[in-house]
Amino acid sequence: MILGTLSDRAASFRELARAVPGISDSMLSTRLAALTNAGLLTRAVDVGPPVSVAYQLTHAGRALLPALEQISRWADEHLPAGRLSSHGLHTGKRAPRAPR
Repeated sequence: MILGTLSDRAASFRELARAVPGISDSMLSTRLAALTNAGLLTRAVDVGPPVSVAYQLTHAGRALLPALEQISRWADEHLPAGRLSSHGLHTGKRAPRAPR
């Protein structure tokens, strides 16, 4: 969901926290650090005042979005309702459900 939220624009820590229901600040911070270390996000600090931090997808992060959208579509079709978010596969954008 983090990468999907950042697909259109940069977002602050607070915006990302609101976009990922139920995530603690600590867990979000850990995930953002891991995605940044993996080269998928950049972190920009504006010293303010007030200090603010914004996250944005890198070229590599943008390149990963189509694959995540495909996984999300597969999960929508093959996993029972409610299982998608518990596995963290959702990119933040719902794909239309394929006819059976």
